[in-house]
Amino acid sequence: MENTAIFWMQLLVSCVVFAIVTAWYVWPSLTRMPRNSALVPLLWVHVPRYVGMTLLVTGMVDPKLSREFLSGAAYGDLVAAALALVSIFALRSSWRFAIPLVWVTNTWGFVDLLNGVRGVLQLNVPSFNLATFWYVYTFYAPLVVVSHLMIFRVLVAGRRASGS
Repeated sequence: MENTAIFWMQLLVSCVVFAIVTAWYVWPSLTRMPRNSALVPLLWVHVPRYVGMTLLVTGMVDPKLSREFLSGAAYGDLVAAALALVSIFALRSSWRFAIPLVWVTNTWGFVDLLNGVRGVLQLNVPSFNLATFWYVYTFYAPLVVVSHLMIFRVLVAGRRASGS
């Protein structure tokens, strides 16, 4: 089996596994929580996106990969991580702009993720040497996708805002 096929198979399986775990365990627990409290653990998933800066470290990934793609992915993830952390503090402190901030955070992060997927497809990124970053794409990114979708679901449902 070629690298590209393995990459997409691993990514898809990770999405399915995280979706099942979410449906069976995570979502039932979150539905018993107030909205703000439910959003906090979902946002914590995005804080480690600062790891994307690894793409800019010389020698970590294939030097033939587009610097534009790598910079966009790295800085987009860094902004997403920072916004997630600020959103967590806003929710836990019951700031009145916390929910609008979570909307901005999740929208930014999701659009950044979609832009990254576009780049992965256009450049056929799995055909390059990704070294350990392979795991970020095939394990962590699917978790981020599931978390984004759950955050949107919580926000749209608009459960009561009490609690933190």
